[in-house]
Amino acid sequence: MSTAVLPAFEPAEFENPSLLTLMIVADDTPVREACREVAHSLGFSAVMAESADQGNKLLDSEGVDVVLLDWKAPGMGGIEILRRIKATRPNVEVIVVTSSATVQTAVQAMKNGAFDYVTKPLSLDELRLLLDRVARHLKLKTENRVLRERIRERQGFAGIIGSAPEMEKLYRIIAKASQSRHPVLILGESGTGKELVARSIHFSGVFKDQPFIPVDCGSLVPTLIESELFGYVKGAFTGAVQAKEGLLTIARGGTVFLDEIGELPVDLQAKLLRAIQEKEIRPVGSTKQIPINVRILAATNRDLEASVAQGTFRRDLYFRLNVLTLRIPPLRERRRDLPLLIGHFLERLSTNAGREYTLSDTAMKAMLAYDWPGNVRELENCLERACAIISSQMIEVTDLPSSITGANRAGFREGGNGGAGKIIPISELEKETIIRAITQLNGDKLLAARLLGIGKTTLYRKLKEYGFQEF
Repeated sequence: MSTAVLPAFEPAEFENPSLLTLMIVADDTPVREACREVAHSLGFSAVMAESADQGNKLLDSEGVDVVLLDWKAPGMGGIEILRRIKATRPNVEVIVVTSSATVQTAVQAMKNGAFDYVTKPLSLDELRLLLDRVARHLKLKTENRVLRERIRERQGFAGIIGSAPEMEKLYRIIAKASQSRHPVLILGESGTGKELVARSIHFSGVFKDQPFIPVDCGSLVPTLIESELFGYVKGAFTGAVQAKEGLLTIARGGTVFLDEIGELPVDLQAKLLRAIQEKEIRPVGSTKQIPINVRILAATNRDLEASVAQGTFRRDLYFRLNVLTLRIPPLRERRRDLPLLIGHFLERLSTNAGREYTLSDTAMKAMLAYDWPGNVRELENCLERACAIISSQMIEVTDLPSSITGANRAGFREGGNGGAGKIIPISELEKETIIRAITQLNGDKLLAARLLGIGKTTLYRKLKEYGFQEF
């Protein structure tokens, strides 16, 4: 980079780029030194290379964030260096230095991924401004990445909402399951999100580009399940005017999710077991076996061990599916996730309606005190119903279903022993309310204090007065 270096202006205040590393690729030692001084004054660390080959080696060994590249540096051509950098280190930003007579070349460089260019003779003022701009650009990229991570953390994992310890354990198992091809058995009550977990396993894995095919075993007519899963040949039965591939064949390297597998008839359980073991199927009406390449994920809200004991589910199929088991906790066991879930659903409903829905404090308290037997699905339906019937944008407790508001009122009535007309001292009502709240929230005293509208110090003092230090 044999060129004059114009004098720099007086130092100015720039935002510290958090010790980003600048690699200067130039064959002129004074120019490299001048550029390094500018970089250091802005908070960059700097490494220097005399040639493109040396720059390539440094790129592989140093944590470089920005490259200041002389287009005519010794070694491979500038365009080749730029393409290699962007191919191997796409997050590294490149500033090209070119002669004033070859601006067209610099424009070509920008089309190939360069951040910007400067022309010779190199002005340190201009370099200073450009390095400051690239630092701000990298900072913004980092902030966006962090924001995406925070959103992911808020939501949980792969679109599943929740940060409770039970969910963290579930995420670890999902991450492990996604990297294998073993069958997985997903257990959970109705409405807990079993299909969402199955999709997370599939789309977090290495075969995410292959088909994901859900099959609801509980909704299909038993006589049709076999033909749906295994397919059939022409003339296999009345109406089979042409052959049809089964879902286990169509998957071709992907995943078939068998929801409510406990509903599968016993005779089909045997055929499914053979398909999993032998990796081949026989379509209805055919005498030939067809090889398959498919992963099986299965889910149920039943107690399959009890079904095995009763003879309604095959023991060998149960053990074949039970290579890895995931249990999704019901919503009542992870109440701390309720605000996250409520916020997620309200945000989506607000976006779809073009208006911002909010929840009143009393409505939030009622929802937090409810057990949600229908789990996440019931919660989502509750909020959708409330948003559909309200004329304002605030959901009040009166907008919630009576099953929730009734349960909330009953949860704080006296004893449940029929003392409707009995006068109870306020101190007793207070004690019962506090103890019941902590019990319903699985011992979470901080959440109980917030919902009851008292300070945590007051709560601890009250518990000490009641003789409940074990809480």
